[in-house]
Amino acid sequence: MLTRVFPIGSARKSTLIFGIMKGVHSEWAYRQLEGSADGIIDFRLEAGEKARDLVQIRTMRNVHFNRELHELRIRENFEATLQK
Repeated sequence: MLTRVFPIGSARKSTLIFGIMKGVHSEWAYRQLEGSADGIIDFRLEAGEKARDLVQIRTMRNVHFNRELHELRIRENFEATLQK
């Protein structure tokens, strides 16, 4: 991904979105991927009395953004919207 996929996306001026699950590879591999990405968006599921789906922009190059956790509302057709 670091030598082929990311450079192709930059050359084509494309936005690429990848899903990566933590805990499968070494921390070194995650640091390498995260360091080469233009942005990182975290999705979380907090389990408890009531399950909550959350989203947070962790990093985004050259853009101002809100770092807060936002709750998502997932509808029956799997459409996601930010909870107000």
